Amino acid sequence: MRNLLVELFVEELPPKALKKLGDVFAAQLCEQLRTQGLASSESVATPFASPRRLAAHITHVVAKAADKAVQQKLMPVSVGLDAQGLATPALLKKLQALGADVSDPVFAVAALRKAQDGKAEALFYDSLVSGATLDVGLQLALVAALAQLPIPKMMSYQLETDCELPGWSSVNFVRPVHCLLALHGSTVVPVRLLGLRSGQVTQGHRFEASMSPVEVAHADDYAATLLRDGAVIASFSDRRFAIVQQLAQAAERLGPGFEVLMDDALLDEVTALVERPNVLTCAFDEQFLDVPQECLILTMKANQKYFPLVDTHGKLKPKFLVVSNISPADASLVIGGNERVVRPRLADAKFFFDQDCKKTLASRVAGLDKVVYHNKLGTQGERMARVCAIARSIAGLLAAPQSMLSAVETAARLAKTDLLTDMVGEFPELQGIMGGYYARHDGLGADIADAIEDHYKPRFAGDALPRNLTGVVVALADKLETLVGMFGIGNLPTGDKDPFALRRHALGVIRMLVEKDLALDVPALVAAAVPAFGDRIVNPAIALLDFVYERFAGALREQGYSPQEVDAVLALRPQRLGNVPRRLAAVRAFAALIEAPALAAANKRIGNILKKADADAAADAHVSELLLQETAEKALFAAMQETTPRAQAQFDAGDYTAALQTLAALRAPVDAFFDSVMVNADAMDLRLNRLGLLKTLHQAMNQVADLSRLVA
Repeated sequence: MRNLLVELFVEELPPKALKKLGDVFAAQLCEQLRTQGLASSESVATPFASPRRLAAHITHVVAKAADKAVQQKLMPVSVGLDAQGLATPALLKKLQALGADVSDPVFAVAALRKAQDGKAEALFYDSLVSGATLDVGLQLALVAALAQLPIPKMMSYQLETDCELPGWSSVNFVRPVHCLLALHGSTVVPVRLLGLRSGQVTQGHRFEASMSPVEVAHADDYAATLLRDGAVIASFSDRRFAIVQQLAQAAERLGPGFEVLMDDALLDEVTALVERPNVLTCAFDEQFLDVPQECLILTMKANQKYFPLVDTHGKLKPKFLVVSNISPADASLVIGGNERVVRPRLADAKFFFDQDCKKTLASRVAGLDKVVYHNKLGTQGERMARVCAIARSIAGLLAAPQSMLSAVETAARLAKTDLLTDMVGEFPELQGIMGGYYARHDGLGADIADAIEDHYKPRFAGDALPRNLTGVVVALADKLETLVGMFGIGNLPTGDKDPFALRRHALGVIRMLVEKDLALDVPALVAAAVPAFGDRIVNPAIALLDFVYERFAGALREQGYSPQEVDAVLALRPQRLGNVPRRLAAVRAFAALIEAPALAAANKRIGNILKKADADAAADAHVSELLLQETAEKALFAAMQETTPRAQAQFDAGDYTAALQTLAALRAPVDAFFDSVMVNADAMDLRLNRLGLLKTLHQAMNQVADLSRLVA
């Protein structure tokens, strides 16, 4: 048993896919070897991935898998043996197919085992299957592992050697492969893959390797040998950690007022671009700081893969960090080259910003009529008109003052105009952000500018919400317009496909209603949005409300609430989502009471009784104290007369926890009622009176949540 190392040395791999390619290659290779018995459950797969290699180090790999005893059912005895106990032609044919010796049929039958199989007796063939050898097993494992790689786009290339038709024989892989390294300990495992024979040599850094090729003597020496002789940090995670350390050290050398804008996606991409990182400090002209810093940061990160530097307040500094793949003694040429490259990018950003500022956002509104939003929902201009109408309706539901209503209408009318600017045309990620800058430039005031910038928020899980109420109203209107419009024309998300991000929009609406605790009902919001579409859509209210509550349920479960707690609260479809956290807290406190299980079970029983009761009779049910006969029903009525008014007052005051705890006092009279009172009495007036009593109790108990959902 030794450790195994397999490496594919390739041309530059796609950087955004590199980490996943490396992880999947190692995991799949290990799994395939385990399946064949060549690796064990104790085997650990360590992935290696650099711009020009995919590799895996797997521990506890044997040269040959253990032999396995195989028991195979052949056929029923009645089919395999004739009346004299001799093998039938069918049995002989089956044995021959399995590779058994049938030259002596009597001996062949004697080697079989008879065993009961259900009601009939069957013949079984026991054999010992030789375990796979590593050279055969690794060959199969490599082919299977490569088939499972999440390759974004396959590439075809021609082989020049070791093939039938040099220059014509083609293979397919993510990039051309030049070396295949396969070591079991210090022994080369003879395998072939993608037109290559395995060996123990690879290549190091293009420019800084101390020798070429690099020979790896032992599987366990792979990473150390590549670092020493090849100047390559083979491990993706080690390389990423080295970059983070160097970035922090470079910022520290500049002084206490410098911080690196760390970005996980950018870190991963840069890690996939270099083999041995070397962080250098560069600078740009301070004149570019007049441009909104989001533009400069985005162009440096997206186009150049640079790390911007900011001060302790998050304000951009005129310096940035470059992760170079070379470490020359004099880095001035590398630094100068990067500074020359970034200058025209920043100049473009400044040009776009200056040009955009020559036109006001208001002057761009007419241009929205020329931009198609959706073939069934019209242009961006029509969409803007719908967002304005929905925003006005929401402001009306909030009883907003006239000053706020005017700000809401202005922000909603101008929110999409930055889509027509040069800057957003170049960097779509800046939509909304640039609208806020241009609104301030136009003198529209901070309230409107912030609302325009924030109307896309929250863009993702954990994103900030709009800063002011004007922004919240416009953001709600924008998301509701998308949800109602797409549901109204039948563009619903399915499975893992959600091209219009409707799940994200629904969660955004939910977060704003809950975290801002707005006095808005979800059904009222949807109803306010539908008229803005006229006859373009079919009213989607029912399906959309189901969708919103489903998303809400999922979000609450992710926050740590149990499925029973969420189900109990949302079963009532609370219209004010801002109340839901308090309801959940009340249900959790109630469930901890000793009376909770019995009351929840009683609640479920009451619900079942009312469902089974005649619909008309149940609807006409009422409670008359004069018709109460049994001691237990009188006691329950008296307890309810004392308890439910207090619980109702607490519920009306929003103290849901106290309301449920007050109702917990009804456990004893409820238990006594069910122990000694027949609800479905023969006399109609008694039956209706008792149904009315239960109906009143059911309504009182289920105002905060459907307590029957708490029954295990």
